[in-house]
Amino acid sequence: MVKTTIKKLEKSEVEITGVLEWVEFEAYEAKALERIGERMELPGFRKGKAPATIIKENVQEMPLLEEMAEVALQENYIKIIEENKIDAIGRPQIAITKIAKGSDLEFKITTAVLPEMKLPNYKKIAGKENSKEENKKEVVVEEADVEKVIKDLRKMRAEQNKNKDHEGHENMTEEEHAALHAATEDTPESEWPEWNDEFAKTFGDFKTADELKEKIKSNIKTEKTIEQKDKVRLSIVEELVKQTEGEIPEILIQSETDKMLYKLEADITNIGFKVEDYLKQINKTEADLRGEWRADAEKRAKLQMIIHTISEKENLKPTEEEIEADVVKITEMYKDADPSRARAYVEQMLENEKVFHFLEQQ
Repeated sequence: MVKTTIKKLEKSEVEITGVLEWVEFEAYEAKALERIGERMELPGFRKGKAPATIIKENVQEMPLLEEMAEVALQENYIKIIEENKIDAIGRPQIAITKIAKGSDLEFKITTAVLPEMKLPNYKKIAGKENSKEENKKEVVVEEADVEKVIKDLRKMRAEQNKNKDHEGHENMTEEEHAALHAATEDTPESEWPEWNDEFAKTFGDFKTADELKEKIKSNIKTEKTIEQKDKVRLSIVEELVKQTEGEIPEILIQSETDKMLYKLEADITNIGFKVEDYLKQINKTEADLRGEWRADAEKRAKLQMIIHTISEKENLKPTEEEIEADVVKITEMYKDADPSRARAYVEQMLENEKVFHFLEQQ
């Protein structure tokens, strides 16, 4: 049995001082020898097939004890944090303070823990923001909004048609290319295609101009609805972050920075660029970006703790099926995506969505 003493540290960390009696520590020798044997090459034996007695004869005492300590702590760490009700996050720092044959194993473990967040009345805050008149307005699509999109489509098609007329001019100089681009950009409205049924058919499965117009109107309404929802969510977030008390562990801030960097890498890779080339182009290093993002990452980390706490209180966890479905979509879209990082991203996004949906109902 491991004897432990728990000490709370600053910045949401705890220090676990522990002792594992020699009788129990010695029992890990067999597993330690097995692990060492998997790495050791001995004459006359295939790798990992030498008997424990032969392995022990060929390994020094201290490396064996260190391997035993690693096995023992790996197996006992989860038990220690569960028995002491420690909500550990991230990778712990482990230091062996005493190790010798025939002696008890002594160690210290420092780990970040989920901070205690003193939440305000989040239901009341959400209800107040949801009930504001500007947030309750019905989304209206003005005729001018639709007409602007129609004009943009007609202009775009006119430019595409002009560019087609100049296809095959591969030998044009840079100046000639620039002149052509300027000419197509300034195509007068008199040269734009007419807004009619034939024009609508060039944009997909539309039989009439009215059908395309209705689709444009529907798309604009969807965009405006999302914008309004995002605005309400942002106002709720700002109030929650402002009114919540809690110390954010450094590991969570670093984790948020990692996620921001991961998204940047995915976006850049998806358009066919390399991250290294992008950094050279903007004349910055990864460390520069992390520094610039720190304040935002700290705010995001605090928000994630708020969301996580609400999720726990209200039982708003995504199902395994929901997580797997979205992970598959991401790994299909981004072929080089790391599955474990993709899963962590999906879990967070789904939890966020469930919590925000809950708050929107208040």
